[in-house]
Amino acid sequence: MAERPERKKPKAHLGEVLRTETLTPHMQRVTLGGDGLSEFQAGDCTDHYVKLLFPPEGVSYPEPFDIQQIRAELPRDQWPTTRTYTVRSWDPESRELVIDFVVHGDEGLAGPWAANVKPGETLRFQGPGGGYAPGGDADWHLLVGDESALPAVAAAIERMPAGALVHAFVEVSGPEEEQQVTGPEGVEIVYLHRGRRPVGQLLVETVSRLDFPAGRVQAFVHGEAGFVKEIRRQLRVDREIPREDLSISGYWRLGHNEDGWQASKRDWNATVEAEQEADTAVPQAPAQA
Repeated sequence: MAERPERKKPKAHLGEVLRTETLTPHMQRVTLGGDGLSEFQAGDCTDHYVKLLFPPEGVSYPEPFDIQQIRAELPRDQWPTTRTYTVRSWDPESRELVIDFVVHGDEGLAGPWAANVKPGETLRFQGPGGGYAPGGDADWHLLVGDESALPAVAAAIERMPAGALVHAFVEVSGPEEEQQVTGPEGVEIVYLHRGRRPVGQLLVETVSRLDFPAGRVQAFVHGEAGFVKEIRRQLRVDREIPREDLSISGYWRLGHNEDGWQASKRDWNATVEAEQEADTAVPQAPAQA
C-alpha cells in the first residue's frame, strides 16, 4: 500500500508591530514586520486574508509554536482565539504586512487590540488565503461591501488595469469614515452613508437600481451576511450572472461573533446557494401579450 503524503502543517508567522495609524474614527491600521515574516508569501489575490491568533490572558506557548500540538495537548480554554482579517497590502521588498481593523470602542477582540497595541509587540498569524483578483478579461467590474470589506475593495481598486470600467460601492456609517483610494483614472469608490439604517440596506438598493453595462461582469461582494445573501440573489437569480464570475461571501453576521459565525458559515452558505441555485433553474413564465 502506498504511503499517504505527510499533511503539511499550517505555518504560523510572528509579526512585530512596526507602527500604527488611525485612518478614520473607526478604522485603525497596523503594520507588521520583523524576522518572523521571513517565510510569509502572498500571491496576486487582492482579497488575501490571515488568521490572527490571540492567546488567552496569562497563557504562553512553547517554542517552536505549533498550533496543532497546542490544540491536541491543551484544554480548549487555553487555545488561541482566531480572528480573520484582510491583508490590506504586502510589500515583499520591505517585508511589511498592513492590516486595517474596524474598531468600535471596547467591543470585540481584534479591534481593541489594534487600537491599543504598541510598536515592538508581536502577533502570531496563519495564512494567507484568498481567491479573488480583478481580471483583465472582464468587460466591467462590480465591487460591493461594508466597512469590513473596504480593505479588499481598496486593494482591488489599486490593482485595476488602466481603462477598466468599475462600479464600486462601499457603505460606511458616515462621511468621516471615507478613505481616499488611488486607482486608475476614472476608477473610484462611491461611498454610501448608512446613518441609522440597517447595515447593507443602501447597498442592496443601489445594486438593484444599477444600470448594468453590457458585457461580462466580474463581481466582488463581501460584508455582513444578510445583505450579501440578498445581493447574491440579485446577481445569480435576477441577473443570471454565472457563479464563476462572482466572489461572494459573508465576512460577518449580525448577532454572531466570529467563533459562532465561522462554525455555522459553511452550512449557511450551502443553504443559501442551494436555495438560489434552485431559483435559477425554475423556468420563467412567458410574457403575456
